[in-house]
Amino acid sequence: MQNLQNFRDYYEILGVSKDATNEEIKKVYRRLARQYHPDLNPGNKAAEEKFKDIGEAYEVLSDTAKRAQYDQFSRYWKQKGFAGKQQQSKPAKGWDNRPSDRNGNESVDPSQFANFEDFINQVIGVGVRRDTKNEGSSTKTDPFRSPNSKVQYTVPQSQPRPARRDIEARLTLPLEKAYEGGNERIRLEDGRSLEVTMPPGMVTGQTIRLRNQGINGGDLYLKITVELHSLFKLEGFNILCQVPVTPAEAVLGGQVEAPTLDGPVKMTIPPGVRYGQRFRLANKGYPGENGKRGDQLVEIQIVTPKKISQEEKELYEKIRQIETFKPRADLIS
Repeated sequence: MQNLQNFRDYYEILGVSKDATNEEIKKVYRRLARQYHPDLNPGNKAAEEKFKDIGEAYEVLSDTAKRAQYDQFSRYWKQKGFAGKQQQSKPAKGWDNRPSDRNGNESVDPSQFANFEDFINQVIGVGVRRDTKNEGSSTKTDPFRSPNSKVQYTVPQSQPRPARRDIEARLTLPLEKAYEGGNERIRLEDGRSLEVTMPPGMVTGQTIRLRNQGINGGDLYLKITVELHSLFKLEGFNILCQVPVTPAEAVLGGQVEAPTLDGPVKMTIPPGVRYGQRFRLANKGYPGENGKRGDQLVEIQIVTPKKISQEEKELYEKIRQIETFKPRADLIS
């Protein structure tokens, strides 16, 4: 019988329809990745596995070429024959490097695979099938590549297959890059250079899994560290920043400009604002659960000038003579 439990319906994992757009898939992935992130579900193994499944599904469905191949070949999971037949002494029909027909349908023998998962992994380029029925041959060709892109590889006759092993690497990002996500090129200690597509809203301690980029087909886990920022400080999903104002702005109030991760914004402070007083800019913080953002907290810092002009000095002198505010009145008995 077919090994149906090995079929991974990536559309079902993400909860999207098969005609979902790339933007819809990306939006759902962001929400689920945040919901099941291990940092937000400490000790929850089910959430951790769900997080891995979500990443695997997004890796395929977000790639136009892989998604097309997945859609095309996933129909075979309903066919019988996985691991259900003896291997033939010669390749089954359709297993040469002939191009597909004009409708894009390849002739495939499912019995060449132990289960559907091995089959679909080969089709979408996740793994390389090892042909055990011709173990004595020194070279093989990948049957899913066109004749113009043949790849030959050698299977040692007497050496055991190396064990696959997962590896871990650390990636330090500036806060702006962690917030935006996107592509980042990294270089590993073994000299390899990889381009990684990162989700937005990453936090320190978060891990990104790169399938088959470890040792002998194992996985690579990138552990993220977000650098400290000169202006912004994360407080949960809120962002704290300090905004300096002049004594005149503090007394009179008015509009001041505050920096955010999305760029500067205008905000209004009331007259008589106090040093250290905080104001909230809604939805200007860090992405949190379900795609919702935290707030930005703006802390007022009243700054006095070290140098002033003669005219400014005269005006300050006049203010001192006529001002009625007595901040030390309670200190005098």
